[in-house]
Amino acid sequence: MSQDDLAILEALLFASPDPLSIEQLHTVLGDVERDRIVENLNLLRETYEKNGSGLTIVQIAGGFRMSTRPDLHPWLSRLASTRPTRLSRPALETLSIIAYRQPITKAEMEAIRGVLVDGVLKTLMERDLIRVLGRKREVGRPLLYGSTRKFLEYFGFQDITELPSPQEIEALTPLRQDAGETVKSEGENS
Repeated sequence: MSQDDLAILEALLFASPDPLSIEQLHTVLGDVERDRIVENLNLLRETYEKNGSGLTIVQIAGGFRMSTRPDLHPWLSRLASTRPTRLSRPALETLSIIAYRQPITKAEMEAIRGVLVDGVLKTLMERDLIRVLGRKREVGRPLLYGSTRKFLEYFGFQDITELPSPQEIEALTPLRQDAGETVKSEGENS
């Protein structure tokens, strides 16, 4: 790749709203070999680091994207005029059940959580964090849910295998002492 080819690769990463896979880049760049594309992605990343750029190239959700350096977040957050969309606790709980147990039915989620998940599922579907994978082969043919590529992007995972193990989560989460607290009611509107 020439200097112009590096500029083209950089422009593609900048312009794409989604991470670009090596296959997608190969299709657009035509005669450039896949190995050469990977080399040049690494060259761009190294150039940004060496020059102290505010940008970097990250590998995420099965592809590559241009991103700002994480250490610059405090300044970028000042730029945002509205707070980023956050997920409620019930939405996060349901999403984690889906991520770890996919494919999973609504009834299975409700059995684990102990509450109805209709509203939460609707919110997660609207935000494109989950999708319908098909139907379970049992009476009633319930829908099966799973995570999406946007889920991987949202949480910064390359793929689903990067989810922390239950042991890692337990080590990071202090035990809660909810004496007498009940968590049954959900006026959930994530």
